[in-house]
Amino acid sequence: MTGLLPASRNLPSLPKLPALRNLAVCAAALLAVAAAPSPAHAKPEPKAPEEFVALRDVDPTIIQEMRYFTPHNFVGEPIEGYRKPMCILTEPAAKALHRAQRALLRKGYSLKVYDCYRPQRAVDHFVRWGKDLGDERMKAEFYPRVDKSRLFADGYIAEKSGHSRGSTVDLTVVRLPAVPTRPYIPGERLTPCFGPRSERFPDNSVDMGTGYDCFDTLSHTDDPRIAGKQRANRDVLRNVLSKEGFANLPEEWWHFTHKPELFPDTYFDFPVSRSSLRGK
Repeated sequence: MTGLLPASRNLPSLPKLPALRNLAVCAAALLAVAAAPSPAHAKPEPKAPEEFVALRDVDPTIIQEMRYFTPHNFVGEPIEGYRKPMCILTEPAAKALHRAQRALLRKGYSLKVYDCYRPQRAVDHFVRWGKDLGDERMKAEFYPRVDKSRLFADGYIAEKSGHSRGSTVDLTVVRLPAVPTRPYIPGERLTPCFGPRSERFPDNSVDMGTGYDCFDTLSHTDDPRIAGKQRANRDVLRNVLSKEGFANLPEEWWHFTHKPELFPDTYFDFPVSRSSLRGK
């Protein structure tokens, strides 16, 4: 005899194959974690240029009902990029709204904004929704007479929006004292946006003939079917804003752009949030 122990007692026992596989999986997971960027090194959100301001800082009396922060819109859910229910605009546009508001307040009215600066990611959200022809949860209110497959061709949705340049605003007029509009309850019965005021979703604004974001030719500012008090209300809004340098989009009575635009060719994508504003 050599005095050596049998080979099976000289060598350490080896792990079984399942254990080896488990070790390999754990090692791969650790390597993946090590390679992943830490939150501290995550790409920072873009900031607004210094020319952008919060409308409330310029004029706190203007009513804000930021629809895309809520599910009460043509998509039916809060829209990507709206972190806070606030209006952000270029400073000249905000100051022009302030001047228009002063004129309306003297007559017992107030402006109310529905949407202001709109990040490109929100527009992208609209485009994705527009291509999903099976999602028509809000059709009965916002586009009851338009086939969803026509929304791009008819100009209701596009891949770029003037709102992303920062000088465009969607707004209306409210008679003072204003009673807050009740919140929309997801799943509630919807009624057409062009129906009689008493049948449309309630809004504390004056009667403009249709609701906001109504995808219908009745929303055209000068549609001849809009007459009487509804016509007078549209004219009040357009006249007070045109005196301050705003131009109306003829297809939407609520859509106005302040001219000249500070950023006529730039489409921004910073989130709608106080933290997006520099030094604010």
